[in-house]
Amino acid sequence: MAGSAKQQGIIRTGIGGWTYAPWRNNFYPERLPQKQELEYASRHLRAIEINGTYYRAQKPATYASWAATVPDDFVFSLKAPRYIVESKSLAAAAKGAKSFIDGGLAELGPHLGPLLWQLSERRAFDADDIEAFLDALPLKLDGTPLRHVLEVRHPSFLDERYVALARAHTIPTVFTDSDDYPSIADSTGDFRYARLMRSVDDAPTGYAPAALDAWAAHAHTWARGDDVAELPHVTNMAKHAAPMDVFVFFIGAAKHRNPAAAMALQERI
Repeated sequence: MAGSAKQQGIIRTGIGGWTYAPWRNNFYPERLPQKQELEYASRHLRAIEINGTYYRAQKPATYASWAATVPDDFVFSLKAPRYIVESKSLAAAAKGAKSFIDGGLAELGPHLGPLLWQLSERRAFDADDIEAFLDALPLKLDGTPLRHVLEVRHPSFLDERYVALARAHTIPTVFTDSDDYPSIADSTGDFRYARLMRSVDDAPTGYAPAALDAWAAHAHTWARGDDVAELPHVTNMAKHAAPMDVFVFFIGAAKHRNPAAAMALQERI
């Protein structure tokens, strides 16, 4: 990929969902039919994180329709159902993961990106429960490897034992750019996933140019398999690894600015 003499993975920038009324004033063309919004968004971004799967199951035909709408190199990240991640026992709820995955995700084909398991800010680190859950996650779908990623939101996960556990299961940890949740930049998997939550209304591109420059540099560093010293870590910096794919999503905050932020970062990358 251009931008570095060293080999690196694919970097994708995106947003959460594609249906949001304010985007019809500053992202989508005037009078664009709502049914064409995914088609438009997928041609200006490289990935979209789906939040709807967190709240309710989608029909296989819906996944097939999404796949048929987007370009060949576009991918969806899907947020896993809340009935699993909000269960009192993750280990006991893990069987639901297979039901979710077998419920039509195969219809996405090559457009299926990471599966995001977002834990509640009320869920403290319980090594046994987390390990049993990770052990139960399906690794393949119709012979194709699945990419799982874990987002932790309780400060008790700022623990070397958690990092070691995630690394043992080769599951990435979301880097959350937010003051509200722990931000863990430790490399724990074979790809990188960031959810950036600091977009502001008074910046046309959501983030200031200097911040976007910094995130472009971070994304390239991760894609080469290297660590970013400027970001917070629980353990020591990881040594150089194999090149990794990188996903960077602009989520929440000044949400109406997020498409502009994603496109501005994409231009830098």
